[in-house]
Amino acid sequence: METFLGFEAVMLARIQFGFTVAFHFIFPAFTIGLASYLAVLNAMYLRTRDETYLKLFNYWVKIFAVSFAMGVVSGIVMSYQFGTNWSVFSDRAGPVIGPLMAYEVLTAFFLEAGFLGIMLFGRSRVGPGLHMLATLMVAVGTAISATWILSVNSWMHTPAGFTVGENGQYLPENWLEIIFNPSFPYRLAHTLTAAYLTTAFIVGGVGAWHLLKGRYGNMGVRRMFSMAMWMIAVTAPLQIVLGHEHGLNTYEYQPTKVLAMEGHFQSYEDGEGIPLILFGIPDQEAGEMRYAVEIPKIGGPILNKGWNDGMAGLDTVPDELEPPVAMVFWSFRIMVGIGFLMLGAGLWGLWARWRGQLYEQTWLHRAMLAMGPSGLVAVIAGWITTEVGRQPYVIYGEMLTADAASPIAASAVGASLIAFIVIYFAVFGAGVVYLLRLMGKPPKRSEDDARDIDGPIRTAGIMPGAQSPAE
Repeated sequence: METFLGFEAVMLARIQFGFTVAFHFIFPAFTIGLASYLAVLNAMYLRTRDETYLKLFNYWVKIFAVSFAMGVVSGIVMSYQFGTNWSVFSDRAGPVIGPLMAYEVLTAFFLEAGFLGIMLFGRSRVGPGLHMLATLMVAVGTAISATWILSVNSWMHTPAGFTVGENGQYLPENWLEIIFNPSFPYRLAHTLTAAYLTTAFIVGGVGAWHLLKGRYGNMGVRRMFSMAMWMIAVTAPLQIVLGHEHGLNTYEYQPTKVLAMEGHFQSYEDGEGIPLILFGIPDQEAGEMRYAVEIPKIGGPILNKGWNDGMAGLDTVPDELEPPVAMVFWSFRIMVGIGFLMLGAGLWGLWARWRGQLYEQTWLHRAMLAMGPSGLVAVIAGWITTEVGRQPYVIYGEMLTADAASPIAASAVGASLIAFIVIYFAVFGAGVVYLLRLMGKPPKRSEDDARDIDGPIRTAGIMPGAQSPAE
């Protein structure tokens, strides 16, 4: 079989789709949360007439516009790959996933695009009420868009509501079962919360940057940092709970994936208990976890089993149906590790706020700056866990990934992959640099700002405009 740089066409097609999805995913993960943040800022301004909220809205709406544009452009490319690299999948699964993706365009993208111009440029032209409606519709549109896409993705993990026709096509039988398939509610809640956390850490990281630059007299900087820390304190523990519930659902419908996530190569007998493997080196060929660091028995209660219950391991799964364990094992730990760091950041913020030092604790600001992109890393790690853990299936239990690819030469897929890598890093790299420059500038000052302390020295207890309980 023809290869390109040692890879077969199917693997190259997988790498290409994974690369483009990873690039695309980071932008919606940011804009979904940022659209809601803009709606909150606009609503707070209309309610209080506090100019600080308006300054923050104008500051972040520019960043949203650039991020939204890059998300749209990077997403268009993926749709073409369904026809070029995955034509067999598109032909067989098209009757199910085609309408769902069309609904996403009709109900969400048009809603976002239709109101985006009003949100960006219409405040002085259409009046505050209609402008607020437009801002809200953009936020709702981003959430609806995620809903349809996640419904498609969830159906590929937990297919339901279909029959298989004589020509091998998956034909819809019950649209409610297709849309609201078993993993969809958990994946939707987990992903949307991840988007809000991602945005909160980016906003908090930007606020921390400006605080470290001594711009603590800028009320916009203070308020964005405060709002981000509130959001993190609320959503970080919620995300851990949602992630756990999503994991239990995955164990029910995709147990092999969970075995790979947890690194359980061997089976455990009743009475033995299931350990929680914290770290180790997966050796898939030997079928064992080398140098495992584990906590005895606690793995059972985590999976809603008893302390002494047993469990079938990967040794009961045919080798050809096992996912790449090492990648799934470590990407899962990256996601979970970042999640607990986020929880720690939220608790740290609450402690600093309780002490009245939210804007004075330099180490908190440094930590938040370092964790600014942590949400993006976590969502990519989570996506790798989910999608690689589904392998070797493209539709779990129904269609193998190897059977879904187009009959195309490896050299053609490899050449397009190289082109994608070069163009993506050039175009979107420039876009990210521009976003960082926008974030590097502080929000415009309001009339209430303390104008005499925009410098590198902070003195606790005598800072003008000290933290109020509302912040």
